[in-house]
Amino acid sequence: MKRNLLWALLALLLLSACAAGREPEEPSGPPLITIGLSQIGAESDWRVANSESMKEAFTEENGYRLLFDDARQMQENQITAVRKFIQQRVDYIVLMPISETGWEGVLQEARNAGIPVILADRMVDAELEGLYAAHIGSDFRAEGELAVRWMEERYQDAEGPVNIIHIQGTYGSTAQLGRTAALEAAVERNGNWNLLAQLDGDFTQAKTYEVMRDCLDNLPVGQGIDIVYCENDNEAFGAIQALEERGYVLGEDGVAVISFDATRNGLRSCMEGKIALVVECDPLLGPLAARVIQGMERGEPPEEHYYAQERIFTPDMLTEELIQAREY
Repeated sequence: MKRNLLWALLALLLLSACAAGREPEEPSGPPLITIGLSQIGAESDWRVANSESMKEAFTEENGYRLLFDDARQMQENQITAVRKFIQQRVDYIVLMPISETGWEGVLQEARNAGIPVILADRMVDAELEGLYAAHIGSDFRAEGELAVRWMEERYQDAEGPVNIIHIQGTYGSTAQLGRTAALEAAVERNGNWNLLAQLDGDFTQAKTYEVMRDCLDNLPVGQGIDIVYCENDNEAFGAIQALEERGYVLGEDGVAVISFDATRNGLRSCMEGKIALVVECDPLLGPLAARVIQGMERGEPPEEHYYAQERIFTPDMLTEELIQAREY
């Protein structure tokens, strides 16, 4: 990579200094690896923890120079940031794509410039497979399958319809596509599952509260709700607020709220019985991204995918000590 060329030039300078009879200066260390990182924003507790993990991994003490850009939830800002990183001749680009489509042009530009792109958290369109070096993150379809298997076990003996409200994440994002696909497949194979509504929560508490409030206000009088399937913790918080304000009972004898992420606040709500199930989605991807880059620095070809190991939580599994031990 570029650092190998820099070391060769440094060696030539040292030889020239020796030939001229001058005492060569001691090199201060290997050149820093420059990382251009495009983050989606700070829309959730998960995203904030993800950003902090990256910042802690890519420090000067660890041998990196990090250029961090917050796209404020807009893909056009991400594309602009990636183009700026290309102009700055960074060594690697770490991209958290807000949606899967719309990346072909700028990823081709990075490839033409010889800058490897590592996708973190979310994916891009499968047809762009050759335009990125690796992907690190979660298998979101597998996360959704964990949730729906729990739902199928809990409601396997239900005599009547199982009424579900589905709060989706940012449309077109890998997390939304995977978690939605798992639920929709389960609705198709379970004839008594009734999808009352699919709402756009955009992974935020405020928006979910608004759309959930409006949905509840427009349901037929006496309409029962068995499950609210939220695609992250912050959506669950917004849904819980709307449900409680309208007198719904949560938990074992009421509405089962399902969430993804397993942040401390999400787990605490689960321990309190307000969330029935939380599926873990690990945001602490910084060390994994650094390991992938170090391998590439040694000339090791990266794998296409690096998936985090994740689990589920229910209220009976949780203690305050376990929650406090979490890093996010």
